[in-house]
Amino acid sequence: MWLQGGDDCPPGVRFETDPSLPPEAFRLTGGKGGCLIESADEAGRMYGGYALLAKLALGGTPETISMTNAPAVSERILNHWDNLTGDVERGYSGKSLFFKNGEVSYDPQRMKDYARLLASVGINRVCFNNVNVTPLAARLITDKLGDLAQLAAIFRPFHIKTIIAVDFSSPILLGGLSTADPLDGGVAAWWAKAAETVYKAIPDLAGFLVKADSEFRDGPAAMGRTQADGANVIARALKPYGGKVYWRCFVYNCEQDWRDTKTDRPKAAYDHFFPLDGSFDNNVILQVKHGPSDFQVREPNSPLLGAMKDTAQAMELQVTQEYTGQQIDLYALAVQWEEILSAPVSDTRSTRGLVGQEIQAVAAVANTGDDANWTGHTLAQANLYAFGRLAWDPSLTAREILSDWIGLTFGTNPALREPLLNMMLDSRGVYEKYNAPLGLCWMVNINHHYGPSPEGYEFSKWGTYHRADAKAIGVDRTDNGTGYTSQYHPYLRALYSNPDTCPEELLLYFHRLPYTYTLKSGKTLLQHIYDTHFEGAEDVEGFIETWDGLQPLLPESAYYSVAARLKRQLVNAREWRDVINTYFYRKSGIPDRQGRKIYP
Repeated sequence: MWLQGGDDCPPGVRFETDPSLPPEAFRLTGGKGGCLIESADEAGRMYGGYALLAKLALGGTPETISMTNAPAVSERILNHWDNLTGDVERGYSGKSLFFKNGEVSYDPQRMKDYARLLASVGINRVCFNNVNVTPLAARLITDKLGDLAQLAAIFRPFHIKTIIAVDFSSPILLGGLSTADPLDGGVAAWWAKAAETVYKAIPDLAGFLVKADSEFRDGPAAMGRTQADGANVIARALKPYGGKVYWRCFVYNCEQDWRDTKTDRPKAAYDHFFPLDGSFDNNVILQVKHGPSDFQVREPNSPLLGAMKDTAQAMELQVTQEYTGQQIDLYALAVQWEEILSAPVSDTRSTRGLVGQEIQAVAAVANTGDDANWTGHTLAQANLYAFGRLAWDPSLTAREILSDWIGLTFGTNPALREPLLNMMLDSRGVYEKYNAPLGLCWMVNINHHYGPSPEGYEFSKWGTYHRADAKAIGVDRTDNGTGYTSQYHPYLRALYSNPDTCPEELLLYFHRLPYTYTLKSGKTLLQHIYDTHFEGAEDVEGFIETWDGLQPLLPESAYYSVAARLKRQLVNAREWRDVINTYFYRKSGIPDRQGRKIYP
């Protein structure tokens, strides 16, 4: 079938097998008679077909198309945080596509459309259920397994394998055992039997995703065992079937006393996992969040990424906009991800160089739901597209990806494409302007994470502190403070430890500084905060003006949908501006040099 869609292959397209090509790779060769797609396997044929359609849609002609392409990593994973009740944790696009009222429940045609959508951007692994596995969701590997197998079968023709999120305590919860101790023989036998059952139903299952010892989830540490002990007992059960364990490294003390100034949440993943390098079985993949905090607007890359030379790793991104506007505010994540991939890991090497080597997989938290446009905000579709493109080819730029997305979505008219492209490229910086400045994190409303609350998390148990007082703000993470910088390569350790060399956008992540500290611009730190927050709100007004000017060139439904979101974004930007500026004015007593309205 042509791209699994059931339609006949377009005339002039031929397929040939070339065993010399890597798995999933393809070669397109155009000519006057049409286009040849060569691949070593069926997946490569499919990806080549999608690439050809994209090239043609963007104005290419068969005679001019010539490319050979292979993915940087073999596993490009989308993690959905959908619950069987039908709600979606951190979901901003409606209800679940897969579950309803405690059951596996979906529209078969829409599932086929969704599988095609994901395959078209190169995603080849999907976890349908939330990593925070409820007792109800735990039953996806028992009495609900047959229904899940039918869902997996819809995605299989698109070369997308299923992953199941499982509860580490399943031997107790489902098996009636008295313990989930990974070194207990009965526990190992239970996991082996569970794997046998699951693989009979879903023979090509990619594996299990596990969140353990994290945010009140059960795990091996509570039993005096290591993270490797916990991961390996499940990995050994899956290994006979070719399955893997995707073990999340989001493990930290989530009951920290705010008075404790030595415990530092960003240190946790490295402290827990780096000493265990080489202890994990070879079918364990450690899934590491790209930053050491939690998908914040600005944070450094995790020092754990690439540090474990004898352990497979996956980099985890977040497509759903939990801390980046929740698909209300425009935020083109491709810009941030390009920054993440461009960040140094030493004096000569960037994170991009780790992908496909130390980093063997790329995973992301999905942003889709049952809204008619999939993502709530029509322009947020670009984030799902960008994840797939970058997971396949991390050398791509945000400009290239977003330009392609606009062309494929709205057409190639330069009068629309260029203004919208510039608006989307600017969106990441604009959001950062009116959000937490200079690498500060967690100045959001507690629990739901939308809108400003400068001290919402400041006295909480989550380890999310900025420690502002009347004179200074920030956390000293150098050797004189928490020692976090010592986890980095010596080049980065020196770079981050000195305020004069630390990238200014991360200045308050690594340092505690007075409000009167002078930045490279000549402004004081506090004046920079005032200025950027006023600028950010003004920039959103500019977005609205740009979008309104594009109305004649846009589909009516898209225009009105995005226009409504931009109006909500402006309210949010103004709220951030007023709350953050007022907070720092009241803390410091230092006025804005331009005399703009700040509330006393």
